[in-house]
Formats: sequence, C-alpha cells, structure tokens
Amino acid sequence: MNILIIGSGAREHAFCWKLAHSNQVKKIYVAPGNAGTSQLAENLELDISNFYDLKSKILSCQINLVIVGPELPLIDGIVDFIGLDEDLKNVLVVGPSKKGALLEGSKDFSKEFMFQHNIPTARYKTFNTETLSVGLKYLEAITPPFVLKADGPAAGKGVLIIDNLNDAKQELTNMLKNNKFGSSGHRVVIEEFLDGIELSCFVLTDGKDYKILPYAKDYKRIGEGDKGLNTGGMGAISPVPFASSEFLKKVEERIIKPSVNGLKSAKLPYKGFLFIGLIMVNNDPYVIEYNVRMGDPETQVVLPRIKTDFLELMIATATQSLKDINLEINPETYSNVVLVAGGYPEKYEKGNVITGIPKDSETTKIFHAGTKRNNRKIVTNGGRVLSIVSNGKDFKKALSKSYEVASKIDFKNKNYRKDIGFDL
Repeated sequence: MNILIIGSGAREHAFCWKLAHSNQVKKIYVAPGNAGTSQLAENLELDISNFYDLKSKILSCQINLVIVGPELPLIDGIVDFIGLDEDLKNVLVVGPSKKGALLEGSKDFSKEFMFQHNIPTARYKTFNTETLSVGLKYLEAITPPFVLKADGPAAGKGVLIIDNLNDAKQELTNMLKNNKFGSSGHRVVIEEFLDGIELSCFVLTDGKDYKILPYAKDYKRIGEGDKGLNTGGMGAISPVPFASSEFLKKVEERIIKPSVNGLKSAKLPYKGFLFIGLIMVNNDPYVIEYNVRMGDPETQVVLPRIKTDFLELMIATATQSLKDINLEINPETYSNVVLVAGGYPEKYEKGNVITGIPKDSETTKIFHAGTKRNNRKIVTNGGRVLSIVSNGKDFKKALSKSYEVASKIDFKNKNYRKDIGFDL
C-alpha cells in the first residue's frame, strides 16, 4: 500500500515512523515533510493548500491512503475534495469532513455543539466586531481570569488568559478591531475560567464506533512553571499519572460517547482523530476544546504506546470497521521534550546548523519538526525544531533520558523547558 501523509511537523514524522513498522506498507510519501521524514519516506515539495496539485501527486504516486496531519487542510475541506472526485474514488482518507472539522475551525460552533449534546464545558458568550462594545461591558460583569479565544484556527496561539480587566479589554479590542489573529479573530469566544489540571484525550472514530488512544499531558507555555506565551507545545508525557480509572470512566461516559453520538446525530461525517482537550476540576472532566487531528507534541508519546499495527487502525477508520480492531497499549511511560528556536513563539531565525543529533536507541527517538536538509547538513526551519522522546518505568525516568539527549544537541539560540512534568 502507498501512503501519503500531509504535514511537515514532528507529528507527521511520528506517523511516518509508526507506519514504517507495518509489513503492509509499500511506500510512504510526505507532503511537504522535513529532514526526519526524508529518512523514512519520499518528501513531496508542494503546496498542501492546493488540492489540485495534491490530486496530481495522489494519482502519479498511486496513493491508496491519505492521512491528514494538520488542521488547516481539514478545515478547508480536503476530505470532501478527495471523496467527491471521481478520479480519487478508491483513495482512502483519514480525517473528518469539512463540516466535522468545524469542531476545530470554529470555537463558537464547538461550544454550541457541546451545549446541544450536554457535554460538560465552561459557560461562554461570543462577540464580533459589531458587538465589541457589548463584549467590553461583558468583561466588566464577569470574574477574572478572563479567557479570550479566537474563533478560528491560530496555530495554538489564539487563546489568551488574562488577570487584569483593562488588559483583557485591550486584547479583545486587538482581536476584534486590530486584527491580532487576522480573520481567525474576527469573532471571539469569552468563556468562564475553569481552575484545574489539563490533559489530552485522543479518540479514533470511523463515524460509527470509536477506540480510545492513550491519554497524554502537554505543556503549552514557553516559560517554566507554565509562564509566558502559548506555543504549539513544549513537551508531553503519557500516560497521565493523576488520571485514575474512575476519572477516565467519567470521561468516556460524559464526554467521549456523547461527542461521537453527537457527530452522528448532527450528521457530521467523521472518520479520523478527535482530540479532546480536557481539564479536571474536583475530579470531574470538562472539555476545553476539540481538535480534529492528533496533537503535537502529544502524538510523539501516544504512538509509541500503540502496539496494534497502525496501518490496520488507519484502514479500519477509513472503511468504518474499527469495531473489528483489538487495540493493544504498551503500559510504559513516554516523555517528549521539544527543542525550539530562540524567540519562538514570536520571531525566530531559520537556517541554523543542528549538531549532535544522536542515532535512535531502544529508549530514545528523535522526531524532526522544523528541520530541513541543506546539502549534507540539517538546519532549523521552524519554531519547534526537534522532539526528543524517551521511555521509562515512570515519567521521571523517561524525562531524565530526554533531558540528557537535549543537552547534547546544539543549534544557535536553542531553547527548551527544563521542567516538563513539574506539576505532577
């Protein structure tokens, strides 16, 4: 089977690595990929937002299965495009329809979905440019901290948590009036702040049935102690030590089942990953947000724990036969420490030479993100550069291995958090 993975990050490198273990794989292509994926697959240099170029490559490379990594192609309707094209009718796709992708494409839509299906989440109100003055008054009427979310996708950076009222008013104005997040911020969801500890839930659904993948916990802030700006993610661990079997049962009954059933009742075609961002408040789960793809950096610690043939899982998802799959999970702990470029998540340099990348071992694997090959050298090509994933009997042992490797890899202005797991 020939497979096309769409995306260029560490998540896609992890997909590539996991699929390469299947004896059913003939060849893997990644569009556009990175320096890491090029070691396992053929990278395709093309614009993934141009679906007609993608179609041409799917046909010329005789692709049988497409796995969509990032959210934007899903939100833009790539699954619908492939499904409705007569020339591509035999190509399997893992990913939700454009309507299903609204769960991530619009915060307002996803909140309304949760309320319609009695899924526990924070109370909220949505405002746009025309209702800015109402939004400013609403901020005066609620208790801080203030949670402001850009309605559309903003690469993990569109959520602001602000303690000061005047700062919150200024940021709401910046989003609605001054285009802080472009068109993604032309509507803003203001929601109640929930005080608790977060974790990530991953569900694979074929539109009828579902499988719960390993849970993970990620660390979004750039600074230690969860301070500073939000990023795409600075590290992750799996499993989650504080998530008891009792709590996870609540998650399945109160959130996963109603979510999957809600997709069916709302007639939202969905064959893919459903990422549920959770928060535990007094041992009860609440949904912070939905994403319609696997998370990064969590994918890099979730996939190594899946013992079942990953290609079989993908095929079963695309063909609506998940109920026939026996999902086996490795109980060991995996950690991910992300190396980022100096200045990230704001302005950062590209093109800095990376040295000291070790060969993979039985306990540590390096997944590439913002990297590319420049002649015989590997250079930085993004904000998040490398994921260092290690395993151990517990998260402390796993993290110690990741940190040992992190200290040996070098590039100009390298940065990483040294406190992943600090709150566990």
